[in-house]
Amino acid sequence: MKVIDVFSCYYAAKGKFNGVARHGAVVKLTATSDAGNISYDYSVSFFPYDDPEDFRISYDAEFSKTAYSARGRRSAKREKELLSALREEIDALAVENGGKVYWEKPLIEERRG
Repeated sequence: MKVIDVFSCYYAAKGKFNGVARHGAVVKLTATSDAGNISYDYSVSFFPYDDPEDFRISYDAEFSKTAYSARGRRSAKREKELLSALREEIDALAVENGGKVYWEKPLIEERRG
C-alpha cells in the first residue's frame, strides 16, 4: 500500500471537541494506492494550537470523506479536480462537526506530494 498526501497544510481554525478548544487544523487530500486500486480522501484534523510552537496533533477531532475510489492509478487531471473542490469539501466536513478553518491564515506553507 502506498499513501501520499497530495496536499497538506496547517491553518488557524476554531472548534471545541471533547471539551478542548481547538485553534488549528491540518487539512489534507490523501491518495492511497493498493493492488491496482486508487482512492482519494479529504480530511481535516483539529488540534489545540495554544501557542505558535504548539503543533501537537490530537486524533480525537479528525474527520474525513472519501472523494474517489476505483481501479486505476494516480491521475494529475483527477487530482487537479479534487484540489479545486478541497475548500468546499473541507468546509462542509468542518461545519458538519462544529468547526471552522480559516483559509486566509495558514500556519505553515502548503505541501504537495
